[in-house]
Amino acid sequence: MSDDGYDFVVVANRLPVDFSVAEDGTTSWTTSPGGLVTALEPVMQAHSGAWVGWSGSPDLDHEPFDADGVRLVPVALSATEVELYYEGFSNDTLWPLYHDVIEPPAYHRQWWDAYRKVNARFAAAAAAQAAPGAIVWVQDYQLQLVPALLRELRPDVRIGFFNHIPFPSLEIFAQLPWRAQVIRGLLGADLIGFQRASDAANFVRSVRRFTDLTTRGEVITVTDDDGGRRYVRAAAFPISIDSEHFDNLARSPAVKARALEIREELGNPEVMLLGVDRLDYTKGIRHRVKAFGELLQDGRLTVPEVTLVQVASPSRENVGAYQQLREDVELLVGRINGEYGHLGKAPIHYFHHSYPAEEMAALYLAADVMLVTALRDGMNLVAKEYVAARSDERGVLVLSEFTGAADELAGSVLINPHDIDGMKDRIVLAVEMDYREQRKRMRRLRRRVLEDDVEKWSQTFLAVLSAVPAHHLPAHQPPEHQLPEHRAATT
Repeated sequence: MSDDGYDFVVVANRLPVDFSVAEDGTTSWTTSPGGLVTALEPVMQAHSGAWVGWSGSPDLDHEPFDADGVRLVPVALSATEVELYYEGFSNDTLWPLYHDVIEPPAYHRQWWDAYRKVNARFAAAAAAQAAPGAIVWVQDYQLQLVPALLRELRPDVRIGFFNHIPFPSLEIFAQLPWRAQVIRGLLGADLIGFQRASDAANFVRSVRRFTDLTTRGEVITVTDDDGGRRYVRAAAFPISIDSEHFDNLARSPAVKARALEIREELGNPEVMLLGVDRLDYTKGIRHRVKAFGELLQDGRLTVPEVTLVQVASPSRENVGAYQQLREDVELLVGRINGEYGHLGKAPIHYFHHSYPAEEMAALYLAADVMLVTALRDGMNLVAKEYVAARSDERGVLVLSEFTGAADELAGSVLINPHDIDGMKDRIVLAVEMDYREQRKRMRRLRRRVLEDDVEKWSQTFLAVLSAVPAHHLPAHQPPEHQLPEHRAATT
């Protein structure tokens, strides 16, 4: 950090900690879970930068503080703003819209007004922390207006944006009443990163449709209000995990011993299937459980030889669609257990809570087949965690083709989760796969996951962003001279 601020600033909806307030009014914090935190924590520690985000508790105003070598800058949100900006526009408008309208989005003007106001507050907080010429990296769909708002306040900084969830097709994005404003917000960035090349292409198509800007491949030419010209690149930068850390964790004697305990607690089934998800309608949990139940009904799988462990961590429990999903899943699990269970031998072991990383590593190591059946997912880091945990080169990854991970993880058994019969066939294929084929596939998967880790992801994105001039670009210079060539890794 210089006297004028931090040279590297991350802006995200949440801080990487959870706050709690004691009865005497004192506050304390603990590291919070989540894919974004897992992905960015090592990056932040390496840069000793500042992280701007909400504390996770409404009406909590806290001064900036240092934690694990990172400056944390809380942005306060009222209970009403949490309801309108976060639960409303972010998670009941944008989330279902961007996930192919699996659930119908709701469009409310008061939600949009709150989204604009909160994004402006985040932009102001980032502007206050950034040193002259700093790099500011804005994260995810909750903050799509921040790049343009920040550019108005601080035209000297380089701005990157990364969208962790899918970006929908033009035809779906067109539903959003504020589509042009969102596009203009994102175009305040110099570099816009997406999980898949198809997501970046969807964004560029929307730019062409809803603005009068010109595009050339990945590059969009933006003319600002003062007449200056900028070139914005929209490209794929597939995110990953701290795979070495997860690999080492799964190799530890304690985790290996716990994996054996898990098998014993389940009654030592011949085959253990595993699903690990947030309890979200995009994850295809209902489809997965339905397929498993039909396999039991058909007699293609039997109890107690085969069991399914489903971890569904709580998520957005104040949103109606999530409450309904929990009821549906628990009803379906109960019916299958009632029909096909034996005394002390349940077909499905269902857990509606989160686990620490050590327990997750043990679950991955214990599972013969990992089921990732998302209906739409930006990446799905669980799939990569499972691969990183399998240093024994055993296990089979059954992976939805509608995840970003499907573009990278050749060696997985790909499925269309909407095709229940096809999914059943692929699950049986995974269950019956011989160890030689498992080893061949897992070696290929592990090479990819261990090489393309979260550090490589961040370094690649930041290298491209760092090469962007911080000020407006000369109008005569072509875009390919302004940004280094970047191509997303492909299998």
